[in-house]
Amino acid sequence: MDKQFNEVIVGFGGMGNWHRELIESGIDNLHLKGVYDIAEAPCRKAKEMGYHVYESLDAVLADPEVDIVLCATPNDFHKDIVIKALRAGKNAVSEKPVTLSSGELQEMIDAANETGKIFTVHQNRRWDEDFLTIKKIYDENMLGEVFNIESRVHGSRGIPGDWRNEKVHGGGMMLDWGVHIIDQMLQMIPGRIKSVYCTTTNVTNGEVDDGFTLVLQWENGPRTLLEVGTSNFVELPRWYVQGVNGTAVINDWHLNGKIVRITNWEKNDAIPIKTAAGLTKTMAPRTDETIATEELPIVHSDIKDFYRNVMDAISGKAEQKIKHHELMRVMKVMEAAFRSAASGQVVDFE
Repeated sequence: MDKQFNEVIVGFGGMGNWHRELIESGIDNLHLKGVYDIAEAPCRKAKEMGYHVYESLDAVLADPEVDIVLCATPNDFHKDIVIKALRAGKNAVSEKPVTLSSGELQEMIDAANETGKIFTVHQNRRWDEDFLTIKKIYDENMLGEVFNIESRVHGSRGIPGDWRNEKVHGGGMMLDWGVHIIDQMLQMIPGRIKSVYCTTTNVTNGEVDDGFTLVLQWENGPRTLLEVGTSNFVELPRWYVQGVNGTAVINDWHLNGKIVRITNWEKNDAIPIKTAAGLTKTMAPRTDETIATEELPIVHSDIKDFYRNVMDAISGKAEQKIKHHELMRVMKVMEAAFRSAASGQVVDFE
């Protein structure tokens, strides 16, 4: 019989509750042992829901039945909690961003290596079906050689009015959403990043970035543009991918989109488009007999595989899916992006 793993959630806010719901929906061999939070309201809520509430972090770490500590606190608390958990003999999962700098991340990695315990980060957006669908299109060369990939996340509500507004807590959109879309791009495209160029916005917040545009230039790979905005009342597509033989677009989280591919390179006639001030043949659309419009090859996923992998890694049955060097590379891209934005210059990377 497989071992049952007991998890405690430290930080019972939005993401802590998300993990609670995921675990309680049913993951074989994973049990929610209890929660801990420094604030009274979430502790009271947890008790009303019937969960054991620990009186302190030390009490969590002293419980011999706890196998996994999930750290779902604001970002600036992650490092100390994770290191303390690892040194107490617990396996640790951190929410993202894992911490505020590559130096702090290295301290966490060192603690995991010293203790031999599993330490990983909940990079849950690796299971987003829009990303997996675009990755399939890219991996299977469905558009021919891809020369441009654009990944955008747009909203119009500014930054939520909590710790995300405050630099000391690791606020801002680079750390909140950049950590996801950068990780996705690095998972999709192999090879060396030559340079990083980034601009940030401060439309609704003067302390942290409320949006950014980041261009990664690869040694052998497509130009990639990553963008997060919080003042976009008309959103651009979630994904836009150009290859020599076609284009793919995913418009939104619901995977509305399409692929348009060339079917006849020989026929290149165009009906000129007349505008109020002239006409254009160059920008006229292709005629129907030269292209084919196709449905997206949707890839489905199961986010519960994250925890299944964590338990398998603890048991020695599998490597952990979200690896330390991958976490470090994402962190260093974000740091390079901040340097670029501050200087207004392109920054060499690898």
